[in-house]
Amino acid sequence: MPIGIAGAVVLAAAGLGVNAAMASPSADALIAEVYGGGGNSGATYTNDFVELANAGAGPVDLSGYSVQYLPGAPTATSKWQATALTGSLAGNGRYLVQEAAGTGGSAALPTPDATGAINMSGTSGTIALVSGADPLTCLTAADCLADGRIKDLVGFGTALVREGSGPAAGASNTASVARGASLADTDDNAADFTAGPPTPQNSGGGSTEPPTTPPTTPPTTPPTTTPAPQEKIHDIQGDTRVSPWAGKAISGATGIVTGVRAYGSSQGFWVQDPQPDANPRTSEGIFVFTGSTTPTVAVGDSVSVDGTVSEYYPGGADTGVQSTTELTKAKVTVVSGGNPLPAPVVLNDKTVPDAFVPSAGGGTIENLPLRPSDYALDLYASLEGMNVTIGSSRVVGATDTYGELWVTVKPKQNPTKRGGTLYTGYGDPNSGRLMVQSLIPTATQPFPVANVGDTLTGTTAGPLDYNQFAGTYTIAARSIGTVKSGGIKPEVTAKAASDEATVATYNVENLAPGNPQSKFDALAKGLVTDLRSPDIVALEEIQDNNGATDDGTVAADQTLQKLTDAIVAAGGPRYSWREIDPVNDKDGGEPGGNIRQAFLFNPARVGFTDRPGGDSTTAVGVTGTGGSTALTFSPGRIAPADPAWNSSRKPLAGEFTFRGKKLFVIANHFNSKGGDQAIDSRFQPPVRSSEVQRNRQAILEHDFVQQIETADPHADIVVLGDLNDYQFSPAALSLTGNGKVLTDLVNTLPASERYSYVFEGNSQVLDHILVSPAVKHVDYDVVHINSEFANQTSDHDPQIIRVKP
Repeated sequence: MPIGIAGAVVLAAAGLGVNAAMASPSADALIAEVYGGGGNSGATYTNDFVELANAGAGPVDLSGYSVQYLPGAPTATSKWQATALTGSLAGNGRYLVQEAAGTGGSAALPTPDATGAINMSGTSGTIALVSGADPLTCLTAADCLADGRIKDLVGFGTALVREGSGPAAGASNTASVARGASLADTDDNAADFTAGPPTPQNSGGGSTEPPTTPPTTPPTTPPTTTPAPQEKIHDIQGDTRVSPWAGKAISGATGIVTGVRAYGSSQGFWVQDPQPDANPRTSEGIFVFTGSTTPTVAVGDSVSVDGTVSEYYPGGADTGVQSTTELTKAKVTVVSGGNPLPAPVVLNDKTVPDAFVPSAGGGTIENLPLRPSDYALDLYASLEGMNVTIGSSRVVGATDTYGELWVTVKPKQNPTKRGGTLYTGYGDPNSGRLMVQSLIPTATQPFPVANVGDTLTGTTAGPLDYNQFAGTYTIAARSIGTVKSGGIKPEVTAKAASDEATVATYNVENLAPGNPQSKFDALAKGLVTDLRSPDIVALEEIQDNNGATDDGTVAADQTLQKLTDAIVAAGGPRYSWREIDPVNDKDGGEPGGNIRQAFLFNPARVGFTDRPGGDSTTAVGVTGTGGSTALTFSPGRIAPADPAWNSSRKPLAGEFTFRGKKLFVIANHFNSKGGDQAIDSRFQPPVRSSEVQRNRQAILEHDFVQQIETADPHADIVVLGDLNDYQFSPAALSLTGNGKVLTDLVNTLPASERYSYVFEGNSQVLDHILVSPAVKHVDYDVVHINSEFANQTSDHDPQIIRVKP
């Protein structure tokens, strides 16, 4: 059956006195067997099912019971589903609940006693017997086990909600988990349940034996006998993101080698069957992993492979990335060489869907049947390991230090003014983006160096891989196009009038005295030439005097001295600076680096009001009213003891003057997106867990800004820095008070210019400048000098405003 996310099934009974899930074992009605692989690739039966049994001699009235289902790895948005039951469960009898059907399977279930439409997972979930027909609300094992309505609960696979030491193991498209004949119930799922061929039985004693002859379509279920079966690659891959053969040994998988990766610790080769099946969901290609052993095959070889089917999760399954189906422990036989390669699948605007990925309500999509004509990620999954090609394609992510670049095969999809692809919202991640890497040794052909807006011309072709580091689809290019320049140049901001104050923000990416002088010189050039020596600069990611060495050093005067000296050498002013040293190792970032924000200011143009008392742990406040409104400390940190700033940079507030006019400036570097599930995660929609902390940070700063504005409605306030979030994010909206307290100036730009950072081919906003309502005359500019270029001084573009306070 088409599967939803890995799930949990629960039986609920209205009006029946029941025990909690970890209370005394059930003496009567309990769950005897669960099968979620019905209708999947290689399945025996067409439907999922749950079978109940009665361990007692007396009948149990099931009227009011229900079967409920929850994701095996539930999130805050996960919901239980229910199937109502009727009738009774006879003493020592059975009761069969039929659930949703899929497109596979070869045998119908016995006549069910109850019928539902729940798409259960074939590999992971939870089963329980619960009092009440209303959907349960518990989402953790602790909460479920404390719910007095639960009579019996069974977790299988990798289910988080289960009884005892662990879930029952072994569920798959071809195996159910079931209690033994004694119906032992020790409230330990791992001990009570074992995996085996599904054996559905209804209340009349009817059962259906699995077919003894092969189905008419090629089998995808490995026999339990030895020797290992010979299999087609498309049967190994199956029609979902995970193989129905995972963990099984196979032999005689044949095909043509389409690419060889002969470097690093993840070496191997791709093999593709030149005789495809008619199912667009099943890939004909697969990666054969050889580890640190260089493959002995060549492109064009016809090979036969014996090995073990494995699902590889780059970085680990807990990262949320999708898996790659691989053959490991491989024995390879070369049959012949010099064979023509299977024709590549062309990826372009017509073949790649506009929609990016299906939703599973926050659960996993990996067991959902692929829909390659509907979703780009499903298309890429259905082509995993296969030979693909792209024609001339615009570069939307510049060449990086790892030998990667990004192109778009959908050139009309949200283009930026300078040739990138704009990230416009959570629901539109831009389906045309693809990473390109090269299988060609650099000594033979160096990887192309490209900027955003360039074109990778000609043909690029190779196996479609799932990148083990980025966790995204990439063309492992066997042949790669050439770069045609798009002509973009680093920008230079407009010159300010003498009566305009200029305020900029620049994330200088872990700047430390030990960095090459060339980095300081390049940063200085950007500040002096491209930003025209702003009066005030808020810097982010200034490291301490010995960088990442973690020895307790927190001072950063050497870092700032080296930068300001470089600025003078580049023809700029002699800047002064203000900053507050953090508590050692308490502000996040690179371990030992003690990154912080700092103000540079040109004393020939602006003044800084020093007001002592601000330190790493003392909160700055607001005093006075009207024109006398002031910070209690300058510089000072906003609410540094609040948990919102745990392992994160605290905002730095300072009080400046320009031509006698007071200007409050707050420099920020909110917590990173580390720990978020990626936009191409197997969990959809992905969980953005880091948003919680950023939103709390935004609310604290919003309230601080509001204190200043309440004291002086005419106060000129500039809030700026790396907020690590988008202009449409909850944090940005909380900080601005939906535009009432602050204006986020990026929203005043034309839509195609709203970006300061490029990540995985998406041009997006992370850096912001926001101003209070009193700031009336302001010009705003994102100065693109880094993020679109292969040669970067920082991964962020600086921003600047010209303002008449």
